[in-house]
Parts: sequence; C-alpha cells; structure tokens
Amino acid sequence: MNFDQIAALVVLVAVVAVLIHGRLRSDVAALSGAAALLLLGVIRPVEVQGAFASPAVIALASLFVIAYAIELSGLLGLLIRQATKLCTRLGELGLWVVIVLCGGASAFLNNTPIVVLAAPVVKDVAAGMNLSPKRFLIPLSYVSIMGGACTLIGTSTNLLVNDMARNAGQPVFTLFEITPVALVIAAFGGAYLYFIGGRLLGGADAGAPRVQPHEQTGDGLLGDAELFAAADRPFEAKRAFLSLGVFLAVIAAAGLGIAPIAASAFAGAVILILLRVVSPEEAYAGLRPEVLLLIAGMVVVGLAIEVTGLAGEGAELLIGAIRPLGPLGALIILYGVTLFATELLSNAAVAVLITPVAVALAASLGVDPRPFLVGVMMAASAAFATPFGYQTNVLVFQIGDYSYMDFVRIGVPLNLVTWAAAMVAIPIFFPF
Repeated sequence: MNFDQIAALVVLVAVVAVLIHGRLRSDVAALSGAAALLLLGVIRPVEVQGAFASPAVIALASLFVIAYAIELSGLLGLLIRQATKLCTRLGELGLWVVIVLCGGASAFLNNTPIVVLAAPVVKDVAAGMNLSPKRFLIPLSYVSIMGGACTLIGTSTNLLVNDMARNAGQPVFTLFEITPVALVIAAFGGAYLYFIGGRLLGGADAGAPRVQPHEQTGDGLLGDAELFAAADRPFEAKRAFLSLGVFLAVIAAAGLGIAPIAASAFAGAVILILLRVVSPEEAYAGLRPEVLLLIAGMVVVGLAIEVTGLAGEGAELLIGAIRPLGPLGALIILYGVTLFATELLSNAAVAVLITPVAVALAASLGVDPRPFLVGVMMAASAAFATPFGYQTNVLVFQIGDYSYMDFVRIGVPLNLVTWAAAMVAIPIFFPF
C-alpha cells in the first residue's frame, strides 16, 4: 500500500469509529475526515469543492427548502387532521390506511416531519379504540422508511449513491427508475408488519426499560424531536397551493426528463423565494446544513477510497471469496453487508463505503453495476433492527415508550423479509 492508500484507510477507520462511538456530531466527524484528507494531499482542493457542489447536495438543499415551504403552509398538518377523521370512521383499518399514506408521502417529502405529525395522532386514535398504540407506531416509522426508498429523492441515501455512481462514470438514475423494486420490497415488508409484526407488538410491555437516545446518525434532521414541534402550522391556502404547485412541477420536470432533479429542485426553491412563498430567512432555516455537510464530507471520504484504489482492491478481495457464487450470490452478500453496516453507521457513511465497492465488484464480474447500486440504495435505507438507526425510529421510540428489544424483535425479521424480496425484485427489474 502506498502513502495515499494508508492515509485514506486510516481516515476512513477513524471516521467510522467516531460515528459508531456517537459522542461527536456526525457532520463534524465527516468534515474532520475531509479536512485531514485535504491536508495530507490525498484529495485535491478541486475535488473537495466538487463534493460540496455535487448534484446530490444541491438537490437535497433545494428539496429541503421546498419541503419546508409545504410545512410552513400548514398543508401537512391539514392532511394529518383529515386522516384522523378517516381513522374514526374506519377503525383499526383506518390506522393502517394512514400509515400507508404516510409511506406514500415519504417518497417525496422528508419523512421525519411526517412521522412527527402522524405519530401522536396514531397513538391517540389507537388508545381511543382500546388498541395498543405499540401495534402501529413502529410500523409507521418502518413504512415511512420503505416509502422514502421508492424514489430517487425520497431519501438522501438514494441521491448520494446516484451521485457517487455518476462520479464513477455510471449513468444517473431517473426519478422513478428504482420505484418498481422499492414497491415490491415495501409490499412484502408492509404485509409482514400488518399480519405479523403489528400483532407481536400488541403485547409489548409498556413499562420495559428504555435507553435514552443521544445524537442520531440516521437520515433526516439530526437532533431531538423537539426541533419539529412547530411542524403543525395553521393552514394558509395560498401558500399551500403555490408551494405544492411548485413541488409538483419539480417532480414532473425531473420525472419526464426535462431537467435533472438538482436543476429542477434548485429552480423550484428559487421560484418559491421570488413568489414570496418563503422569505430568504425561512429558506435558510429550512436548509438543514448539518445533513448537507455530513453528506459533502462523506463524499470527500468516498472519493479518497475510490481515487487511491482502495475500492478496487477491496472489491478484488471480496470477489476472491464470492466469485464461485456468480452475480446473484455477489448481490446477496453485498446487500447483507450493506444491511449490517447501516444499523451501525449513518446512511451517508454506508453509501460512501459501499458504492465504490459495488461498482468495482460489478466490473470485475463483467456485469452491469446497476443491480448492485440499487441493492446498496435499498439496503442502506433498511435500518429496522435498532431504534437509533433512523431518525423516525427515534421519534416513535420516545412516543411509544418502546424497549430496545421491541425494535430488534420486529426489525430483524423485517430485514430478512425485505432482503429476500429485494433479491427477487432487483434481478427482474435490473438484469445483470
């Protein structure tokens, strides 16, 4: 190994160790790693500049502004209140309908404010029907996570994997290209939660000891749930109409291939400011810089892994063990590795670690990298086995007074179900 490879590996291990330890903010850890790589000469300033101006960061920042405009309009709160009325008419089925609707909304909007608004409603309505709220709150989080994986913009993980694949010379994904695979996974995962998982949670002990969460490394805004306390705003019809209209125009432009998602989302955010739907101050408030800086920092770390050749060498080691299994066997193992890593690290860290390996692995096997990239997208969002792997898990963990083992008991089988579903769906929609 040469100096650059050793330096990149040391920085990577240090960043991962800090993320696992959890005492230092994730964005600070990522930026520290990027700074070290820059000072050591492993990464050039122009590459760092490119990371901070990457399409994933631009798209995410713009989408955060648009989503914040929708939140400020009170539209999200209005929809949740209407869903409450639906629950009272349909009973238990109504609660599951609300959960599914929240999953659908998470395909386009950040799922954290959705769960913040929906979780208290689900809890109160379930209690009013003499049903255990625990049957529905963890499924609410899990379905919102699976819903977020259904589009390119549903989660920052998908955008980041797409961006890193583009850097590796791969064609970018379209907005709905991964949707068929994600819908199959969500269908099997949802069926498990409805028929098995929810019923197992009905008998969970409300008085079980809990672990208090510290800063989280999952997708969405980092920090405490209280940051979202102002999400339920009074409804403003004009603001809601304009913000929703701009959002739909952004989706249409990206979905029809008129413009890349980064360009259309950036234009949409600027239009909202020009129309005075949001003020510049509100737009800055909605940016969530800690998420953007985490992703930019991890992109720099990922570039170091790629440009120094570590990704290629790692893929060669992996290939030596799994070559006899063929492309499908390689996909199964890669998905499992990603699935395990995402329970310990942030989604951004997992995407950075695994994406270059996925591309190199496919190239060495002589097959299309796309199935492997989709596998990374799906697995990196499948943080079901712990309450700390994803922000929405933390929220329902607090609201539902769950124990840590509730997530393990329900999440581990869900990981296995979605893993199996992905291994069937990915080769069908993305042949090797």
